[in-house]
Amino acid sequence: MAVRAEPELARSPGISYQELLDTDTRPVPAVLRLTSPASLGSDDIPVERYISRAWHLLEVERLWKRVWQFACREEDIPEPGDYHVYEIASLSFLVVRTSTGAIKAYPNACLHRGRRLKDHDGRCSELRCPFHGFAWALDGALADVPARWDFPHVDDELFHLPEAKVGTWGGFVFINPDRAAEPLAHFVADLADQFAVWDLASYYKEAHVARVVQANWKVAQEAFCEAFHVNATHPQVLAYLGDTNSQVDIWDNCARVITPGGTPSPLLNRRPSEEDMLRSMLDVRVDEEPPVVVPPGKTMRAVAADLTRAKWRPVLGDAVDAMSDAELMDSIDYTLFPNFHPWGALNRIVYRFRPNGDDHLSSIMDVILLAPFAGERPPPPPVHWLDERQSWTDAPELGLLAKVFDQDLFNMANVQRGLAATAKPGVTLGNYQEAKIRWLHHKLGEWVGRSA
Repeated sequence: MAVRAEPELARSPGISYQELLDTDTRPVPAVLRLTSPASLGSDDIPVERYISRAWHLLEVERLWKRVWQFACREEDIPEPGDYHVYEIASLSFLVVRTSTGAIKAYPNACLHRGRRLKDHDGRCSELRCPFHGFAWALDGALADVPARWDFPHVDDELFHLPEAKVGTWGGFVFINPDRAAEPLAHFVADLADQFAVWDLASYYKEAHVARVVQANWKVAQEAFCEAFHVNATHPQVLAYLGDTNSQVDIWDNCARVITPGGTPSPLLNRRPSEEDMLRSMLDVRVDEEPPVVVPPGKTMRAVAADLTRAKWRPVLGDAVDAMSDAELMDSIDYTLFPNFHPWGALNRIVYRFRPNGDDHLSSIMDVILLAPFAGERPPPPPVHWLDERQSWTDAPELGLLAKVFDQDLFNMANVQRGLAATAKPGVTLGNYQEAKIRWLHHKLGEWVGRSA
């Protein structure tokens, strides 16, 4: 990317994130001391990227058929014969654990008449087409052709299932349909370096909730790429969340927004008390007493961090004592281009946003919660699909996050409708707070072949 750090970029008044780290009660990991602001200009983002069918088709050809993308967790296919159906736009892939334990990915289509080989996740000893019975071994080798006498022209080698590239990082399985693509290790290098202190492979998948959103995948994704919207969309958290004091960092294939917790929004016209901040974070009603109090001389940020340490001590033991307040309190939201959002430290959240089949006006939002564990790895839960009439609160495994997601969801369809109605040809973004969205579109322009 031909962009680089510009320290003169404007930022919100008040304490900076780095100044807040100076108040931490524990040593702060070096990864949180990194700063990488970037100037990506002030141009509007063309509205066509969100509403145009032609743009969607370009994305399928030039992005989804060529880019590394998160398909599933390794624990989703733990045993030989386990397979996962991964779908993106009009494309479908089978991610399979072979008899040797290797992971392979194949286009989900029979080489005879094109029928999908599998419709749902599951386990099998072979990949047999339900239509006529052509079958392949788990490693993709042709295994059976019914009435073989009628297919003298079928060459076993040429009828090997074609393969997508496969790679793993942090317990996640990535695929890339482009066999000439760079290795996954190169693509995720910046992200992998920064997550060295947080081993997501050692976590288990505690929850996985998904639903269709009536908005383009970029509209849905961008709602989670900045904290600027908190003021209007999530006002209940302003007392303890430093929304416009977020730090935004841009690298090549990844970017992050760190939004500090335990510090109030600079947009408030008053300074909330430490108790007010704690009540806000714990979602305590005005007629209830909080479960803990902030002792004199202590900050809500330090007290809340200690609460989180106590929560995870039975699993992590004394390791929690070495974790900084920042790792326990702040929203450390990374994005790996184009649509993978793992959060750092003990935030435990992973988002994924993708087109809903071949419909460019709707998308699928996946929310995954990871958690550390002691002893044997718990089995992953099935995906909890919500229908469009349901609220995120119908997934109790999401806890307090569900209320926040419902507020975000309220905006998404209305943004999509507004973009279809606007007479303005472009979307206007802030230069710093919404820099991650600018970065996404800068990268998207590189891949699809048009500049923003």
